[in-house]
Amino acid sequence: MPDPQTGNERTIRHEIWQRFSGDDWAAFDALPATVRQRVADHAYDAWSVNVMILWQRYKRLYGRTPRAERALIRYLDYCERLEREAFAQRYAQTHGGVLPHDAAAGTVLRARA
Repeated sequence: MPDPQTGNERTIRHEIWQRFSGDDWAAFDALPATVRQRVADHAYDAWSVNVMILWQRYKRLYGRTPRAERALIRYLDYCERLEREAFAQRYAQTHGGVLPHDAAAGTVLRARA
């Protein structure tokens, strides 16, 4: 039976981040459209409740503005880079080589309209 905190994930994400509980779909729906698109494009599940908590913080700092949205998206990009680096390090420790995606100089595929 999967751990309720990590669900079906079999990665090291639970070692890197804390996942907050809540209604993922309601949190996702409450995000601005630009942030929702970025969450949907994230290389891994960005955990909508966590993103909503961050969005509330950014709104307090900047107001509900495009600037706040851009700042949050930059932060999500930063978190994604940290996560990919952690996965690559774990892969190297476990398998003694470079993560194949990185060895191939692959990029994160994003849906673009």
